[in-house]
Amino acid sequence: MSAALDLTAAEQARIRAKTARFAPPSARLPDGRRDLVGLSRDELEGEIVAAGEAPFRARQIWHWIYHQGVTDFARMSTIARPLQQKLAERFAIGRPACAADHTSADDSRKFLFRFRDGQAAETVYIPDRQEDRGAVCLSSQVGCTLACRFCHTGTQALVRNLGAAEIVGQFMAVRDAYGEWPSPHGETPRLLSTIVLMGMGEPLYNFDSVAQAMKIVMDNEGIGLSRRRITLSTSGVVPMMDRAGAELGVNLAVSLHATNDALRDELVPLNRKYPLAELIAACRRYPGASNARRITFEYVMLDSINDSPADAHALVRLIAGIPAKVNLIPFNPWPGSPFATSRPAVIARFAEIVMAAGYAAPVRQPRGRDILAACGQLRTESRRAAGGGA
Repeated sequence: MSAALDLTAAEQARIRAKTARFAPPSARLPDGRRDLVGLSRDELEGEIVAAGEAPFRARQIWHWIYHQGVTDFARMSTIARPLQQKLAERFAIGRPACAADHTSADDSRKFLFRFRDGQAAETVYIPDRQEDRGAVCLSSQVGCTLACRFCHTGTQALVRNLGAAEIVGQFMAVRDAYGEWPSPHGETPRLLSTIVLMGMGEPLYNFDSVAQAMKIVMDNEGIGLSRRRITLSTSGVVPMMDRAGAELGVNLAVSLHATNDALRDELVPLNRKYPLAELIAACRRYPGASNARRITFEYVMLDSINDSPADAHALVRLIAGIPAKVNLIPFNPWPGSPFATSRPAVIARFAEIVMAAGYAAPVRQPRGRDILAACGQLRTESRRAAGGGA
């Protein structure tokens, strides 16, 4: 192993140790039952075998949970009633509770999901009217530790990481709301066709849970969503980008927002730890990056901050040679935010410069602004208990 990889492995271990204090609560319910949602195939089989049943039962149960979407063992018709009752005594099939549900004028829909310990996170469904499909924007943490200045979530301190069950559970609960069961075989789901890990939190600071949840989502005998229909967005946790590429290989989106370290240090404080040179190098290493699977660079347009023609030219130079597209995101205001949205003509000129260099530069149309569901607007009232860690 090279010295660089040694350093990357050491940094990954440091990140895991640092975030351990924000671990999710136990998957075991107060009544002693174990929640089966969020377990890997091997873990599920281990639970079933420990209950005295044959390993093949785990495959049956997996099918019912993730293909059929059932939450009641009594609905598992391929399992005899006595075993259904035994399973119900030992296990649960959980979902986060929907504490609030708001629909925007543009049909975007924001759910506030509350978990067993009372903490909550927001999840957004963004429909694509032209294709009659849409994306589910999942949260990976309650709150966030990064404090990006333009992001409402960043004003909420990190409370804790979400567990794999809570991450995949968000998607399953939205499927419940839209009646998107059973999972279609060999075709794109009717409505919930895409997952974007762009909700509350930094996914790569909760990689183990995110990875387990996405492996469940991608399993062909369950939900069966292709890795090409999953996008993970990061602010630039460089060592974990390498791991995400190696273990998941999903689409990568990078929250860039600035083209020099001085400005990015201010807007995205994580840049002080992993500056632009390291971030861009990690993007160049990301496996599968090609014209068919371009990296997406997200760039929020802040009036008179990062939106000049000079900024556009600098952006083109920064990402030169990377198969990529640039999502230009008009800033979405939130209560107390210190920024203003760039003027439409300024955004159009910025896009022209980027496109002239050969990069797609779509301007993202704000969705769900009226219910604070747009990019950078998510936030809950969850708080970390006193004495619960930094």
